[in-house]
Amino acid sequence: MGTLAGELPKRVRRADQARQTTCSPVYMADSGKMSSEFDTRRGIIDQRLKEAGWDVSDRTQVVQEWFVSSSLSKDGSRSILREDPAFSTLREFSDYVLLGKNGKPLAVVEAKRSLKDAELGREQAKQYCYSIQMQTGGELPFCFYTNGHEIFFWNIGEAERKRLSIDKSTLRWSHFKQLPAAEMLTLVQQEVFPFIKDLNGDGSTFTRHMANAVFIIPSANLLQGAIQIIEDIFVEIERDAKEEGHLFQDIQGDVYEMLLNEISSAGKNGQFRTPRHIIKLISELVNPQLGHRICDPACGTAGFLLDAYQFIITQLARQKAKKGQSFPPDEDGFIRTSLSGQLTQGTKDILEQSLHGFDFDSTMVRLALMNLMMHGIDNPHVDYQDTLSKSFIEECDYDIIMANPPFSGSIDRGDINESLHLKTTKTELLFTERIFTLLKTGGTEGIIIPQGVLFGSSGAFVEARKKLVEEAELKAVISLPSGVFKPYAGVATAILVFTRGGKTENTWFYNLKNDGLSLDDKRQRIGGGELSDVVEKWRARNPEHASDRKANHFFVPAQEIRDKSYDLSFNRYSTVEHNETVYEEPKVILQKLKTLEDKIQQGIAELEGILG
Repeated sequence: MGTLAGELPKRVRRADQARQTTCSPVYMADSGKMSSEFDTRRGIIDQRLKEAGWDVSDRTQVVQEWFVSSSLSKDGSRSILREDPAFSTLREFSDYVLLGKNGKPLAVVEAKRSLKDAELGREQAKQYCYSIQMQTGGELPFCFYTNGHEIFFWNIGEAERKRLSIDKSTLRWSHFKQLPAAEMLTLVQQEVFPFIKDLNGDGSTFTRHMANAVFIIPSANLLQGAIQIIEDIFVEIERDAKEEGHLFQDIQGDVYEMLLNEISSAGKNGQFRTPRHIIKLISELVNPQLGHRICDPACGTAGFLLDAYQFIITQLARQKAKKGQSFPPDEDGFIRTSLSGQLTQGTKDILEQSLHGFDFDSTMVRLALMNLMMHGIDNPHVDYQDTLSKSFIEECDYDIIMANPPFSGSIDRGDINESLHLKTTKTELLFTERIFTLLKTGGTEGIIIPQGVLFGSSGAFVEARKKLVEEAELKAVISLPSGVFKPYAGVATAILVFTRGGKTENTWFYNLKNDGLSLDDKRQRIGGGELSDVVEKWRARNPEHASDRKANHFFVPAQEIRDKSYDLSFNRYSTVEHNETVYEEPKVILQKLKTLEDKIQQGIAELEGILG
């Protein structure tokens, strides 16, 4: 056994040499798909070590399951090796530690299951590396990590060791909330906030988009007051969790969404928060499933991604429900459970890899990331990206897309992505085409658009609708009342549901007049909501049954849509029933007026007699 670099595979040696001049992780190999951490260890790590000359069965060279806790042992001394795990209150072990000729650790190698996000394991691997250095009192400069797909390599330098050496207990809410105001402000500004910005490690989406975030609370008293308010909120959350049996994490997420709702307002590019009940309706229509890749190309605060997540959780809960167990609908008529904290790690990993969002507003990206994290999605995939611009390159990548893209916006023609062929700068039209390009063949989309898109007569409007009818299966057009987005906007909107690669034969139309809330600026809850009816009729729809054009829902054949210039407005195809009104003859009406006049004159005469 020689030096570390001399005995690792050639690819690793080259990465080792390159790593001396870079601080970012190096992707070293594509090792194929593995199904479990055991497969990763036996199929990847053991094989690579053997090829490099390491004997994995020789504990003088390779120690597997090295105990890394720094807890005190029974006799008060520090526990170093894992030989006596009974010493530890925190049973944490590094998968492999490679030893030099002098018996001192040279490198940590950490493995995770194949579906584990590569970035999620890196901080654990590097923390193990640092812990072993503290245990042994020596330098442990190398760290390797693999999830069975990719192998990552780090040179643990001084800056990284300094970051890992922060006493994290001083950064806890329970610690700094008790500090004097001035001391609290200093700690939060200089240590807590920088730590939060790097919460998921250097390579995570959250850290990348928090890089330029600035802590803007200016005074100690203001910070202290804010912390007290938040503390009171969390006391209520804990009480509700204890008394009502709800999971703390789910209540916490609901509170965050409530706060988003309170501060939301129309944005400079036509952005505004999509009402939660409309989001739920679209989830019911597109029916996302576990394993689907789901995207919102203009995600805002990630409301669609979050409901897709909760919709899937609900389906899993209903599949596992005990006999007789029921799930009551919420006030909007939809069933959603709050069981995200009870997901298995494997299911959670699949869900985290399934949800993807993009937005061109950095504030929205940060709000979206935090919204998903507060609901238990530890490493969300939300990126700062204008999906209409030339820099966006993704295509044909998603099974489900749910979106409410900006209305009434325009972009410079020179910035439009070359893959978008509609001759327009209007964002509501460009997004329909962008979503079409993002879908896999067989993928389904639910998108909210202004109703002007349904009947606009200019070339780009007609071409956009033609593309949906001729190159996809346009499944549904659901007209929404004009007050759905009040108080931010009064524009009438509609939901389009289509599947890429299908063939449009019949399109289902529904005219929704009551979404369960008043259509004024107050948007108060009222009776008679039709959202549940939409879902019921959607699931029971059958184009072979005769459609009543006088009803609020019916099918329209594709050929009829073609004949009417691809007009998709509900009123273009509905039949309005006019009731005939029978009026009396003019002579009869005139005689009635004379009779009435005589009575009036008689009454006036009687009053004059009384008055003398």
